[in-house]
Amino acid sequence: MKLDQFDRSLLHLMQRDAKMGLEALASETGLSVASVQRRLKALRASGAIHSEVAIVDPKKLGVAMSFVVMVELERERQDQIDAFSRQAQAEPRVQQCYYITGDADFCLICTARDMDDFEELTKKLFFDNSNVRRFRTSVVMGRKKVGLGIPAKNNDMD
Repeated sequence: MKLDQFDRSLLHLMQRDAKMGLEALASETGLSVASVQRRLKALRASGAIHSEVAIVDPKKLGVAMSFVVMVELERERQDQIDAFSRQAQAEPRVQQCYYITGDADFCLICTARDMDDFEELTKKLFFDNSNVRRFRTSVVMGRKKVGLGIPAKNNDMD
């Protein structure tokens, strides 16, 4: 799907506030409500809009800690990489999982209620997994920017 300036504007606005109504989106983009509705349907169908979610304050749910974990696997066979990836995807305390190059094979962004909860996670994901050679953890001291937004408009990259 080729994105034009109107599609990019809609994606920009939806990333800022996915609950914006069709009328507000139409007003912001200069499109008709019907055109906005048609474009959003196409953006969803093409996968340009992957999902629409609520961003929750972790502290309000008693999840006060975040961690960045670099994971090095023992063997880098495709089946082993896929197995670890599936395990990380299935774990609710893993917010993000990246297969990366460099000193580690995976970078995980994890959450936990407290250190005991994180210790339980390390046992489940790392110590009980014979293919994990080592993992290095950094405790997040403060959330300075959190998001998954992608620059959608040309001037978003400036």
